[in-house]
Formats: sequence, structure tokens, C-alpha cells
Amino acid sequence: MLVLLPPSEGKAPGGTGPPLDLDALSRPSLTPVRARLVDALQGLAQAQPDVLRTALGLSPGQAAEIDKNAALRTSPTLPARARYTGVVYDTLDYATLTGPARRRADASLVVASALFGLLRPGDRVPAYRLSAGSTLPGLGGLAPLWRPALEAELAGTRGLVVDLRSGAYAALARVPQAVQVRVLRDAHGQRSVVSHDNKWTKGLLARALCQHGARTVADVAEVGRTVCDAVEVDGRRIDLLLHGLARAR
Repeated sequence: MLVLLPPSEGKAPGGTGPPLDLDALSRPSLTPVRARLVDALQGLAQAQPDVLRTALGLSPGQAAEIDKNAALRTSPTLPARARYTGVVYDTLDYATLTGPARRRADASLVVASALFGLLRPGDRVPAYRLSAGSTLPGLGGLAPLWRPALEAELAGTRGLVVDLRSGAYAALARVPQAVQVRVLRDAHGQRSVVSHDNKWTKGLLARALCQHGARTVADVAEVGRTVCDAVEVDGRRIDLLLHGLARAR
């Protein structure tokens, strides 16, 4: 089983590990694209910080985000499991997984990253700012850069793939064999995506998949029933339906 997670815009600051070592990251086939993006992002942050701030859609008050990118190869690192924060990772709550669930998490969870492509929980990375929808001066959009490498890498995946990525990150690589999961709020027959509840439920589903495991679409649907009000299955797409009030913040 492979579970593709969205990253988070917010990331834990600082770190306790050595500087970034691209050769030490999992999935070495992605190293050339990683290196190209790291060099481009760091170079822009150092030489043209205002240009990069505009490209990333940041305000003047977010200069610290540019500083992170300027120090990509020298700043301390954290494991991906600790670097990414936010609703998905709060509800996944990796630190409290134990025994088989922890082992399954280490083997199955993969963070889809705009900068690094795919990351295992133990991969050490620095703090950075880059989203899947970004267009970098001199490089352009990220999808044309990532898609050939990521799709080739994921095509070799054996077994079940559960895709929890958001739209922009899903656009970086198509995974036709994956189980696509959507979270919808159902209110009086009207269905909609609600950002917080979408992330909250996907984090819970990722945790439950680590606890219970899954081999088939039916298994994923059964696990989904433990974290939402209702489940609908259409081929390889699973809709997790939430009723009533929004989940607690």
C-alpha cells in the first residue's frame, strides 16, 4: 500500500539534522529534478528576492519565507514527518502511532512535495516555501518538470495506491491505477468540498489506513467508514461524505 499525502503550506521551522543531502533522499530517480529546482529556488531567493516573492504570491511581510529558500542547502533539516504541519498532519498524528501502525506508516506514507517530488516520513528536508501551482522565472510551471519523472516513478509501484493529494499536487503526476479519495459535505442533498473538513478527514483516513492496512478499493472504503458518516464507491473513486455541522477545529 502507498498513501500519497498532500504537503502543507505551513512547515515547522528550524531543525536538528545536517544540511540537505539530495543523495540521501528516497527515490533517487527524482534527484535530477530535485537538484534543478533547489538550485533555481535558492538562486532566485539570493539574487532576486522581490521577483521570487511575487512569483510565490507572498506579501512583503513574508520575507522570512524567502530567507528559508535562500538557505536551502545550508539550513538544518527535519524528517518530513516532523517538517510538515497543519490539519492533515495534526489528525494523522504520526508521533502517536506505534507497533505495526508505525511500521506501516514508514513503509506506506509518501508526501507529495512541489520541491522534492515524493518524500518518505524519514527523509530529511529543510524548511522551504514552494507550492505546486507556482511558476518560477526561468523554469516555468512545475508540472512539465515533474510529470515525466514522477509518473515514471509511480508507475512502478506495486499494490494499492491511495491518492489523498489536492488538485494542484495531483496535476504534478497522474496515477491512473490509484484509488482517488474525495471528501464532501452533504447538506440537504447539496454536496461541496470544505477545506478544513477535507484535510481533517484525509488525515484521519491516512491514520486509519496505517492502523488497519488495505489491499483493495473495498478495504479503503471499509476503513473510510470508520472516519466519516457515509461512503460511496464508483470504480476506483471513493467519496467520503460528511453530514451535519463542520468538524471541531
